[in-house]
Amino acid sequence: MAKIATWDQLSAAIRQHLVDRMRDRRITLADLNALRLWMESQPEVPAGEWHKDFGSFKLCGEGSYPKTFLLRGQAARGTRL
Repeated sequence: MAKIATWDQLSAAIRQHLVDRMRDRRITLADLNALRLWMESQPEVPAGEWHKDFGSFKLCGEGSYPKTFLLRGQAARGTRL
């Protein structure tokens, strides 16, 4: 298993996509703080698709890279973390 990539390890395109989805999905500062704490713990993630449910949103990724945010009711693919 790999560790999740940090913000500075993401390409500019992925960072911009995540920022856009945060705005579209109206992710709050409290939500972002929960995400920050989780990412700072350097969690291991599988090589394939995965998702982490934070209650009010889901973070979806593939391998080391977070890819997008989903709303609470949206279906996610891959391994649930």
